[in-house]
Order: sequence, then structure tokens, then C-alpha cells
Amino acid sequence: APTLHRLSIQAFEPVLIEGNAIRVHPLVCTAYNADFDGDQMAVHVPLSVEAVMEAKLLMMATHNIFSPSSGKPILTPSQDIVLGSYFLTMNPKTEPKEGQRVPLIGCLEEALSALHVGVLTLHDWIDMKNPDKGNETLFGITKKSVVRTTVGRVLFNTIWPDELGFFNQPALKGDLGNLILETFRNRGKEETIESLDRLKEMGFDMATKAGISIGIFDMIIPPEKKQRIAVARKEIDKVEDQFKKGIITRGERHNKIIDVWTTATDDIAKEVFTCLDENLGKDTINPVYLMMDSGARGNRQQVRQLCGMRGLMAKPSGEIIEQPILASFREGLSVLEYFMSTHGARKGLADTALKTADAGYLTRKLCDVAMDCIIVCDDDDRRDGVVKKAIMEGDNEIVPLRDRIIGRYSTDDINNPSNPIEIVIPSGSLITEEIASNIDALGITRVKVMSPLSSRIKNGLTALEYGTDPSTNSLVKEGSSVGIIAAQSIGEPGTQLTMRTFHIGGIASAGREDPVINVRKAGKLRFKGLRLVTLANDQQVTLNKTGSIQVLDEDDRIVDDYPIPAGALLHFKDSDPVEDEALLAQWDPYNIPILSEKKGVISFEDMLPGVTTKVERDASGGRSMVVIEHKEDLNPQVIVKDSKGNPIATYSVPTGAQVAVDEGTRIDAGSIIAKTPRQASKTQDITGGLPRVAELFEARRPKEGNVGQMAKIDGIVSEAGTLRSKKRLLVTNEESGQVEEHLIPHGKHVLVQPGDFAQKGQLITEGAKDPHEILEILGPSAVQEYLIEEIQKVYRLQGVTINDKHLEVIISRMLFKVRITDPGDTEFFWGDQIDRFAFM
Repeated sequence: APTLHRLSIQAFEPVLIEGNAIRVHPLVCTAYNADFDGDQMAVHVPLSVEAVMEAKLLMMATHNIFSPSSGKPILTPSQDIVLGSYFLTMNPKTEPKEGQRVPLIGCLEEALSALHVGVLTLHDWIDMKNPDKGNETLFGITKKSVVRTTVGRVLFNTIWPDELGFFNQPALKGDLGNLILETFRNRGKEETIESLDRLKEMGFDMATKAGISIGIFDMIIPPEKKQRIAVARKEIDKVEDQFKKGIITRGERHNKIIDVWTTATDDIAKEVFTCLDENLGKDTINPVYLMMDSGARGNRQQVRQLCGMRGLMAKPSGEIIEQPILASFREGLSVLEYFMSTHGARKGLADTALKTADAGYLTRKLCDVAMDCIIVCDDDDRRDGVVKKAIMEGDNEIVPLRDRIIGRYSTDDINNPSNPIEIVIPSGSLITEEIASNIDALGITRVKVMSPLSSRIKNGLTALEYGTDPSTNSLVKEGSSVGIIAAQSIGEPGTQLTMRTFHIGGIASAGREDPVINVRKAGKLRFKGLRLVTLANDQQVTLNKTGSIQVLDEDDRIVDDYPIPAGALLHFKDSDPVEDEALLAQWDPYNIPILSEKKGVISFEDMLPGVTTKVERDASGGRSMVVIEHKEDLNPQVIVKDSKGNPIATYSVPTGAQVAVDEGTRIDAGSIIAKTPRQASKTQDITGGLPRVAELFEARRPKEGNVGQMAKIDGIVSEAGTLRSKKRLLVTNEESGQVEEHLIPHGKHVLVQPGDFAQKGQLITEGAKDPHEILEILGPSAVQEYLIEEIQKVYRLQGVTINDKHLEVIISRMLFKVRITDPGDTEFFWGDQIDRFAFM
């Protein structure tokens, strides 16, 4: 097996056994990524005294409980052990009836002896004297004097130290990880190791005693399935009908069909889990559900395919096939369905084979760059750092601020916002879990911490810049090779990612955003940068994409900030008070509309049939005019004129947009002039993943046609005709009078409209951001933040956690040189690329 990270080489004390196979402890398999289908391992014997010492002190498996990449326990049990623990602690199928008495037990020993004698079974409810009464523990209940529990849970609690309290719920895979982490925090390494060994023994023992087997009849098909599919088919007929009548475009039809099947699949999946949970009213638990729920084997998606329906598949190109696979594996697939399945499965296998090499190459490049990055000293006298804030996706917080600052050192004093004199944490001190939670509770949203990115030392870092070592949770030691650890932490999941595609077998997971915004916290609204038009029914619609709605608390602090898309219907006015969960805005999920601000009469310009536009006819004779790509120096526009025939507003129509008005018709303010379908969703496969990570680390410019233009200054957008068959947009800063020109090719979708305020670095046209441009316009810290967020996005999609500091170590090596623009009286030349330390 390949050695992908530090934990792929560990030291053990030998245990003499019979037979010719050397046994390996099951808990270290996660670190080695080993399974028992014929994997081989190499054994090295250290001979010299120094080698033995090093193996004992640094490489022993007992010293490597936590992963250096994320700080989570890597000795986490999986499969059999998880299954055994869950079986031991699960809820019995029958709840005791009201007023029914259950055996009253005095202590742990009493329960266990009753079990051995056979008076009680593992899954009998008992009332036990509360061992945690009056003690503050993590999992226990302090107030009650009696706890209702099962004999199995009493047995399970004998594994863990008493300080954690009585754990009284089914133990899932994640819970076991938490228990390990808390044991380590409360009792230290030795006790944790012993608990892990007890857990291993008990897990295997219980998994054996449970005698769980799985048969085809355990995969229960929900009775509502047929009916749900019939409903979906009716909806599809409606969509087809709309398409034939010409109400919707081909792209919309495809998106809607995918949507209908995705929701149908999800509904059937919900039914599946309900059915499995009830298990046809039997008094035993369903083994398929048990394995999935505990986290031992199989995930919700796989179980859905066994019992519900396989759902939508993707072609190798990433496009989603409209015809879903309605059968589940239990019912069996028809020949055609099987053929559609093989599409995705084969692509997965081919991808895996090809990308393993790429992942290895990425690790090699990362090591090359960062190998000389080591911890040189504890601290230098310069205090500089980067600002950390929570990561949002739309209006959901995915990574809270506390997770990003634990284990880092603050650069400045952090003050309490409601009492500025009180210092929460002085500069240069460690942010522990407790302090991080405190910062979160006080509502502080940005914290400046020391970081490898702001390091001023030539080949290395100071310990405070790096912070704590995630695998030991204490300050990193001088001489640690943090560069190599960073490279391994990023490269190791890279190989994992590439190997993960085929598990899903090309199932289309169409990610679609919710077309509504609900308020998370109550407060008062403030509209920021929104251009609105009021409709006849007094509702307001947004015209621009760049505005947002902020929610303020009593002290006028911003609690939330929701970006609002164009064409959103707002349910509140500016400065209205709102409650929790109130519906703030909603919009069409399939199209991006272009709306008219003024009322008047429509006229067209440069809309030439066959040159810039084509008429799409549908089966039933409906027609729609669509703007097509064109070579000529033409700019298709819709012009709104007033009653005297003077133009009062012009709207450029991008390629691929469907024009929704006819020439000469009268329209009201807020009418839709044209709409472009939002991109038909391709499946998010890791193919975006690994190459994307490499592309970001190499700071490659995006492909020619795909670069989005960014505003170079803050200012107001205006149109200025065309130049060399490109559209001219000007951004004018009203304070300084500075003007920047943007030439936009025809057919590029423009994200701003004349009169909008563009912020420096904001995308003006659709496309990918170019890291070089970010550096030029917004400076080094902005490009560093962009790279970290984009790389983390790829790993997060696969559920991989990597600590920011590893990415920061690598990215700090990316901005290592400066180019001389003016040598002055130094000995440099124009255009020389030199080390930034020589320059400083």
C-alpha cells in the first residue's frame, strides 16, 4: 500500500503468536487505509539503540491517536466494532407502557450479575440509581436520582472513565469518536489507549453475539413507491405539455424534469427509512437499518438504491440522463436500466485508475515546495496576521468561526463588543476551545490571528505563527518539519478523493439551491445596494444582483447579511421588523430574469432573424425568440420608449436568452423582458476536485472563454457603446474621478447593470476568478484567502476536514518572489524576479 502520510509508518511492540501471519491491531487500519482483502504490509526491525529509541518515543501506535491533518482521532473504530457498540446500546423495539414497572437496579455490578445469571437480557429496560447525581459530567444527567436505561448501555459504560458520565443513548460511529476525544481531554493518553482496547474487545464480542445477518427480505420496498412514481409521471407530462405549448424552453424542460425525479427519489428515500425503522412491525431491528444507522457499513444513498429506487444516472460527460432507473436492486434492473447503470460505474472505475497517479504527483509537487519549511524559533518580535471569519455558503454557516481559530495565537487584543474596555483575550495568547466558544458567544465575527501567510522568516516559521500541532494539541516543537506534514495532509485525502467517485456509481446528485430565503434571527431589515421596482400589487422586485439585505439587532449591529439575486420578490420593505423564520424573498430557480425598470413601449435593436436571433418552434407550434451567437458587430438590445417615442431604458440581451416580449407591446415596470436559463446542473464529481486543487496551487489562469472580468475600482457602472464588436462598460469612481474601461465580448452574461455600484474585485461578467487578477486588484491577502476557501470547498464536498494551517503553509510559499518594476539606485534590474526577503 502507498505511504501517503506520517501515520502510514508506525512502530509496535511484538507479540508472540502461533502461526505464520503477523496480526495487526484493527484500530490502526484506518491510518494505514488497510483492509483484509489481501493487503500486504512490510515489517522493518530497528537495530541500533537510537533507532529503537526513536521508534519507541515518536512512532509507537499509542502516540498517534490523532490525525495531524485535522486533529480528529484517527484510531476511530469502524465496521464490526461500531456494529457491536450500536447493538449493545440501541433502543429496544418495545417501550415500557405507561405505569408499567421495570426492574430497579442499584449499581453497575448488580445489572451485570443479573445479565450473567440470565435474569435480564441486553435489551431489557431497567431503572438504575443515577451514578452522576450531583456531579457535573459531560454526558450524564445531574438532577435525576434514577435513570431509565438498558442493561446493554450499563455494560457499554464500563469501557469509559467515570468522569465522562453515564452515556445513555445509542452509540453511533460519530459518538464513539467524541467519546475517545473527551476521554483524551479528561484523562490523558494512557487511559484513552486502555479504553480503546476495551472498546475493541467489546465491539467484536457483541458483533459476534448479535449474530446479525442480512437477507433480501430485509430490504423492504415502501408500499407508497408505485403511487409516488405515478405522481412524478403526471408532473413530467405537465412539463412536456408546457414545452410543447412553448411556455418553457428546452433547457428549462430538462432542468424541471431532473428536478421532478430528484424530489421523487428523495421522497421515496424518506419512505424507505421509515419502513426500515418500523421493520414491518416485527419486534426485532432491521439489520440493513442497523448497519446504516450505526455507521458500520452503507450510507443512506446506498440503502435507498437497495430498497427504494436507483434514481437518476449521469453520462460519462457529467450530463444527467432524463430517464431515471425506477427499480431498486432488490427488485432487479431491466436490461435497459442495467445498461444505463454501467455508464456511471465504468466511468467511476476508469477515473479511479487514472487519478491515483495524479494524486501522487500532487503530493510530490507539494513536498517539493514545502520541504524546507520548518519551525525555526518560538516567536519573533513582529506581530502580523490574517483575519479569520466564518465560512458561509449562501446564507448557511458551514464552518463556524470557532473552528477556524482554535489552536491559533491572536495578533491583537480582542475586546468585548458590548463593553470595549474588557479584553477577552490579550494579544499573542493561544485561543483554546473555551476561549473560541466565548468569542463566538460574544458575537465577534472577525478575529486576526498569527499565520504562516504573514511570516517574515526566510526558510521557516515561528511556532506561534503555526500555532498548536493538531495531533498533540500543544504548541508545535522547534524543528518540526511542518512543510512536509502540510504536504502530506493535503495529498493524502487527494488519493482518497479520487477513489471515492465510483462508490456512487454515477448517481446524479443534482445540487439545486433553494429558491427562498428565510430569516434566521429576528431583527430589523436594512436594504443595501438594492435597486427595486414596485409592481402594481405593491410588491417589490429586485433588479440587480449586487445588493443584499442585512438584519440588525437592537444595537444596530449586523446579525445576518443575505445576498439577494436579481428578479427576487421581496416580502418586506426597508427597515421593517422581521421574526425568526419569516420568508424574506423568493425567486425563480430555473431562470435569471432581465426586468424592466420603466413602463413604456418595447422596441428592438439589432435583433435580426437568422443573424442574432432564431425562432425556436415547439411540437405544438408555440414560438419563442432566442438570441444566438453571432460574429457581426451587432449588439441585440431591447429598448423601452416613452409615449413620445424617446428611449428611456435599454437592456442588452445575452446569448442564449429567451426574449419574453414582442415588439410594440406596452409593458409595466417590473415586467420580464428576457430570461436566461440557469446552467443545467452537471453532477459535481471529484473530476472537478483533484485537477481543481492542482490548478489552484499552481495559480493557473482559467481557460480563455471562462474568465470573469473583475471591477478594478469602486464605482458606478455605465455603458458606452461598442468597440471592435465588443461592448464597452465603464466603471467611474465619483470621488477620485478615475474611470476604468471593460471590453466585454458579445454573448458574455453581464452581472451588473448600468447604474449599479460595483465594488473593487467584484465580478462584472460571469466566469471564474483569475487569481493573478485578484492579486493585482485586491492585493496578496485577498488572493491567499481566495485560494484557501476554494481549495477547502473541494475537500469539503467530499467530507474531508483539513486544518487551514496546512494550506497556509503551502500558500505562503506561493508568494515568495517579487518582480522589480523600478530599480531606483539598487543593483537590481527592471523585471528581475527576486526573493522577497532579499527585497525586504
